[in-house]
Amino acid sequence: MNKSPAKVSMLSPEVETQREYYANTADDYDQMHLTDEEHNIALEWAYSVMQRLQLSSILDVGCGTGRGVKFFHIRGIEVKGIEPVQELLDAGYKKHGISEEQMIRGSGEALPFEDDSFDATIELGVLHHVAHPEKMVAEMIRVSRRVIFISDSNRFGQGHFLWRLLKIIAWKLRLWWLLDLVRTKGRGYTISKEDGLAYSYSVYDSFDQLSAWADRVYVVPTSKMTVRSWLHPIATCSHALLIAERDS
Repeated sequence: MNKSPAKVSMLSPEVETQREYYANTADDYDQMHLTDEEHNIALEWAYSVMQRLQLSSILDVGCGTGRGVKFFHIRGIEVKGIEPVQELLDAGYKKHGISEEQMIRGSGEALPFEDDSFDATIELGVLHHVAHPEKMVAEMIRVSRRVIFISDSNRFGQGHFLWRLLKIIAWKLRLWWLLDLVRTKGRGYTISKEDGLAYSYSVYDSFDQLSAWADRVYVVPTSKMTVRSWLHPIATCSHALLIAERDS
């Protein structure tokens, strides 16, 4: 009897590793991540911006178990979430009572929505898990009419202060990729029990991409200052919220 060929995954080994991590930690995901202060602050800022601009719809890209979806839903915002890991979606359906229509499975790098489908899009700590964050940001730009919120890490505000300055200089000279390869022993990423597979990312990496689309872009520090410097927030905060606004 002929055996059917084994199914070949089209995902890279890094993506497989990250998705396996989230699948294995789905039941503990809320306990591990929902107390992250930086994203709770970002959500409050995002809601205030949407109120100011009188916006009514938002897409949460990489929604996990639905922290952002639930936050906006209970405040009367039309919200939809998209997440590639089914186990996280299942945990969200069960724990938060979110419907399968409100949170769907899919990739942030190929959003299944028409151009300008939402007033706003948001991501909460997703881009530092993506090898090519510019692809996801490009999709967020495509489906957003007015505002994009990027709440994520900032490598330049992490480590000893001289190391932070060195990272900024290397980044401006377009040599950070080389330092990062040395730092990660050639892998280009790190793996930890707390965060799975992660890449070196800063919200400032997406600044130029968003500024080409928006009429204004501003940065809100969402973590406490760890050093005092006039370079605040780029060299003093480990996490920040990048807000890109486009006039109607």
